[in-house]
Amino acid sequence: MAFVDEATAKAYREAWDAWSRQVEHVHRVFLEGEPIRPDQIKGLLNREARAKEKYDAARLRLLGVDEAPPAPANPDDNPFR
Repeated sequence: MAFVDEATAKAYREAWDAWSRQVEHVHRVFLEGEPIRPDQIKGLLNREARAKEKYDAARLRLLGVDEAPPAPANPDDNPFR
């Protein structure tokens, strides 16, 4: 019995796979010495960070955790009071 709908599960798996690929590339460069031009390192790290953000969001959806703060009852109310 699945805990989530198929679309949520698929999005989670895709986000996990994408992040895993980026982490593997980071490991190949930093741990195994795969050659990379210095100007490509920033892009490598940015791709890994963006993939991690997407994975984190998909994981929260999978777990049913809403990361957005609750909306105030009155849209004109300041939520930071």
